[in-house]
Amino acid sequence: MGTSASPAFDTEILRQGIEGHNADTLLSLYSDDAEVRVVDRNTQPSHPLIKHGRNEISEMLNDIYGREMTHKLEQCVVQGDHVAFTESCEYPDGVKVLASSMMSLRDGKIVDQTLIQAWDE
Repeated sequence: MGTSASPAFDTEILRQGIEGHNADTLLSLYSDDAEVRVVDRNTQPSHPLIKHGRNEISEMLNDIYGREMTHKLEQCVVQGDHVAFTESCEYPDGVKVLASSMMSLRDGKIVDQTLIQAWDE
């Protein structure tokens, strides 16, 4: 009797999606029932923006990665069923954004993500 490992989270796909502005590539990393919580200046911790399921997450990713700006995966750590990463972004006018995410996985897919972001004002 052998043991089977859970599917691994693919950090290279994460990098390709982020740096390639490819929302569809990123969406492939999420489970059908995933939930994303966004906390920032406008959606503070007591009232975060919450996206449920791949359709709502897809809309959010298409908005973010459809913008004219650069995106770079800075750091990414995977430990068991958890992933943490930071992403830096810059608009053409020089405004910068820094985002930090903590994610839980099931069968190698994202089921829960909390994203905290801040930008120049």
